[in-house]
Amino acid sequence: MKKALLPLAAVAALGLAACSDKAQNETAEAAEAIGADANATMSEAADDVEAATDGALSTAENAADRAGAAIGEGADRVGNAADAAEDELDKNN
Repeated sequence: MKKALLPLAAVAALGLAACSDKAQNETAEAAEAIGADANATMSEAADDVEAATDGALSTAENAADRAGAAIGEGADRVGNAADAAEDELDKNN
């Protein structure tokens, strides 16, 4: 009777070993999928940060351009006023 159980035990052990390999493969595949998802998420996050940074820099650049234009216009007005004042002084002298 003990001799009859030995082959059954061996077959059962091989079956468990096969399940164990399958379980290991499935676990490895799941880990790879999680890693791929994490990489994709990080890549998307990096792209989002880059896009937000580009947008912020573009907005700041536009604001600086507008400020520069306003300063230039103000300087032109001051220059025109100085020229007009000089012309008035020349008329009176």
